[in-house]
This record gives sequence, structure tokens and C-alpha cells, in this order.
Amino acid sequence: MDKRWSLFEGFGVEIEYMIVDAKTLSVRPIADELLRSLAGDVVSEVELGPICWSNELALHVIELKSNGPATDLPKLAGEFAAQVTNANDALQSLGSRLMPGGMHPWMNPDTEMKIWPHEYNIVYQTYDRIFNCHGHGWANLQSTHLNLPFANDEEFARLHAAIRLLMPILPALAASSPIADRRVKGPLDYRMQVYNSNSARIPSVTGKVIPEQVYSESDYDRDIMQPLFRDIAPHDPEGVLQHPFMNARGAIGRFDRGAIEIRIVDAQECPQADLAIVAFEVEVLKGLVEEKWCDFQTQSDFSTDTLAALLQCTIVAAEQTVFDDENYLRAFGITESKISARELCAQLISATELNNSPWSKSLEHIQQQGPLARRILSSVGSEFDTRLEETYRDLCDCLQNNEQFHA
Repeated sequence: MDKRWSLFEGFGVEIEYMIVDAKTLSVRPIADELLRSLAGDVVSEVELGPICWSNELALHVIELKSNGPATDLPKLAGEFAAQVTNANDALQSLGSRLMPGGMHPWMNPDTEMKIWPHEYNIVYQTYDRIFNCHGHGWANLQSTHLNLPFANDEEFARLHAAIRLLMPILPALAASSPIADRRVKGPLDYRMQVYNSNSARIPSVTGKVIPEQVYSESDYDRDIMQPLFRDIAPHDPEGVLQHPFMNARGAIGRFDRGAIEIRIVDAQECPQADLAIVAFEVEVLKGLVEEKWCDFQTQSDFSTDTLAALLQCTIVAAEQTVFDDENYLRAFGITESKISARELCAQLISATELNNSPWSKSLEHIQQQGPLARRILSSVGSEFDTRLEETYRDLCDCLQNNEQFHA
């Protein structure tokens, strides 16, 4: 975001997809070949009108992202869907296709992870040397990022407080990664479970995923970035990673862009579902920033420990999580002393009038059938060995057709 956009004036959306073999659905590390087919040379990013194609780190992942801030989310969903079709058309000659979802269900990251060997490779090699990127927490996780702008410190403070408060709810709608290593892993959002510990060697890189209670650029630099840079310096004497991208919290302040990037949402089965969850994020955050349910001071007072504990619950149980923290519920205008995450989402959807929006059917589908992780488990059922590949082939078809998945 080059110019300083104000709150909710624009939206930057990024969705990551796996490149898989068209027949076996196993990962194929050919993102560079795909990008070469578009650009005529190996590049890390190609601009195609309103959408860019790019790669970061893992050679089997392609990222589609809005080319600058977008202002029309329904239109953006169609533009993502069109580029998914284009990507699949280009991959067809390579015997491959795109697979959606937060994790590949049987990728072996120890043997199948291939790091992008071209532009920016020094950055990725440094990450790998320090953290060992041949693991699920680096090699096998696809997400949908939402970038929201702020124009000054006051706007940053209000947006940051609201985002911190919303983050624990998001896996209730967005969990899509219940399977890895050909096993049901327990947590419905296993991507976020492994994300929690991917930087364990230097804990300040990820923190507690929920960012700290900081509400100005100077405090953010002092309390988050400088400790992180100090901690990484002995492992990175050349200073390759002394950059804002080093911050791996679930929401990161990008003051160089004037935006906060929310990274906690699993990639869904199609752009329509991804953008419906983006719309939920946007509308609930608008309500919080406007102090619809509680004031800024109440929002900013929630501790990182409290919010991180709530997030860990929804990572495990998604929409079936029971929220019984009355202070947290009151912050969203909920008067009950106990409520399921599914019911909380339903009340927020109604309170923000998302029921009467272009996203109503998509959100209703998630609410009725559960997040994608729940639907995947229902589809696989007791016939795990025979149904696993069928289910993920169906998901690939959903992505191609921009249709939501039915269990």
C-alpha cells in the first residue's frame, strides 16, 4: 500500500494454494515453472491485472494476491476465481493442478519440501538454516491473509486492538486443516497448531501468535521488533532477516506499508469461501473500531495471555469451542455467560448485517455444515484410506469451479 489509506478504505487479500500432481495429488515443486510459463523467465512475481501470482519459500506453493488494495470484495472474489482457472489451465500441460485448504493431507515435509532456489533464495536459506523449514510449520501450510490499512497511530491503535480481540474467533469459521501425515491430527486447525511452534528456537519471532498490547508505532518497534532483531542477530550475522517480515505473529504491523496483515485464517476450498470469511473479518472489525459493543479501552485491556488461551481452544475445537469468559463475550455485546463459537459467529453475522449481503449464503453454508475441517472429516468418515484421496480430489474440483464443499 503505497499511499496512506485510512481504515477500511481498501483491502489487500492473499491466498496460498498447493501445486499437486493431477493424477496422484501429491505435491509438485514447480512454482518456478508455472511462473516461467507466464513471464517467459523465472521470476518471483507476475502481475496479471488486478491479481498477482507469486511464490515465497516453498516451491510447491503459488500465492494469488490482490494487486494493491481492492475496494470491492465481491468483485475481488470473481477475479481470484478467474485466476485460479488460468493457473489450472497453465498447470494442465505440466500434469498438475491447484489444491486448496490449509495443509496437504499426506505431504512428507522432511523429504518433499523444496525451497525456492531463485530470487530471494538467500532469505529462505537463512530461514532454513536457523529454523529448519523442512517441517509442517514451514513447508505445509496455506493461509488467506487480509491486509487492512491505517493512516496514523490513532488508526493503528484502534485497528490493532480490534484485530487482537477478533483473532480467537476466526478458526471457528476458517479451520480447514484437520489431516496431516495421512492421519486425523486432533486439532481442526492443525496448521495453526504447528504454526505456534515453528519458530520455537527463537520464541520472540512468533510470540504467542496474538500480538502484544502495543498501540503506537514507537511502542511496536520497542516492544516487538527490536527484541526480535536482537534475538535473531547472533544467528544472522549478515543481517539478512533484519526486516519487518521477520515478525511471524498471527497479525503483524507493517508500518512500511501502513497496514496490519492478519495471517491466522486457513485457506478455504474456493475464493468465494475465502472472501466470505474476509468479509466477516472486515465487518466485525468495523463494529469493534466503531465501538459498537465496547469502547477502545476495554478492547485494548485484554491481555495477550487471555486471548492466546482462547485462540488455542478454537484451534482445537473450532466452532464447537465453548466461550465462557464473560468479559470477552461482553466485548462483542453477548449477554449470555456461556456460548459456543458457532453461536457467537451467528450473532456477529446478524449484528453486522452480513445475513443481508453477497456473503450470506456462503457464511450460512459454513454455519450449517461447519468449517471446512469439519466437512472434510465428515466426508472421509470411517473409510479413511479410500475416502481421503476422493475427498481432496473433490476439493480440487470445488476450487476450479469456485463452489463450496458439501460434506
